[in-house]
Amino acid sequence: MKFKILFISLTLAIFLSKSLMAEPKSTGKYKNWQSFVAQTDKGKICFAQTVPAKRAPKNIKRQESRLFVTFRPGEDVKDEVSITSGYPYKSSTVTAKSGKSKFSFFSQENFAWLLDEREEKNFIKLMKRATNLIVTANMTSGAQTVDHYSMMGFTKAYNTAKKTCS
Repeated sequence: MKFKILFISLTLAIFLSKSLMAEPKSTGKYKNWQSFVAQTDKGKICFAQTVPAKRAPKNIKRQESRLFVTFRPGEDVKDEVSITSGYPYKSSTVTAKSGKSKFSFFSQENFAWLLDEREEKNFIKLMKRATNLIVTANMTSGAQTVDHYSMMGFTKAYNTAKKTCS
């Protein structure tokens, strides 16, 4: 009986420590942006993220919206831009705009990404010089949402995430 209790306790402790290891840890907060690092079975993951300063319409129930730039060196991924607006997207209806610049994202379920590395690099250049970014997307029901993101602090959060994973 003591052996079973010890075995269960050790198994639980190992499980909890592994799940805690994967929990992202903040590596810095910079105005409206924050950078994080997490350890997974595929290696270190670093990312910069923010939440929108304003979401519309207010009467639509949805999960949190977020904008990310991710680095996963173990998978040879860098500068991966992704967006979630807190609901499943209608196929290919996600756009991000700042000033006259507009980018189209492809979507799958609750996330959207840019098409290739060239687009990601151009989008990150835009994010570094922009003061705000507007993400427009459509739900599978057809309803449209608009999320307004502040870019204040992006460059520092981006640089911290990039350096943490280099």
